[in-house]
Amino acid sequence: MARVKRGVNTRYKHKKVLKAAKGYYGARSKLFKTANQAVMKAMSNAYIGRKQRKRNFRKLWITRINAAVRQYDMSYSRFMDGLKKNNIEINRKMLSEMAIHDPEGFKQLVELVKGA
Repeated sequence: MARVKRGVNTRYKHKKVLKAAKGYYGARSKLFKTANQAVMKAMSNAYIGRKQRKRNFRKLWITRINAAVRQYDMSYSRFMDGLKKNNIEINRKMLSEMAIHDPEGFKQLVELVKGA
């Protein structure tokens, strides 16, 4: 029975890793071992970053809404509570976009919440 030689598969895997490491500094883009470590670390950071992006955007939207609501002498938490009590279901992304691009519509929302 012939023995299994793995040279072809190894070369394929090495090329795949080195291609992913293209543009990395120094040995990280040239040598397989260091390139593999760099690629693995980069992939784990990318995975973590995809989760963090969602958090960061939510934080940004809340900050924008808070800044916009403060102009009408109201806090963010009171505003969101008022929206819930009035059964107005607009997500934070849309509220922040309204505050920036449609201040009149946002003002009407604030007045509606204040009235309740």
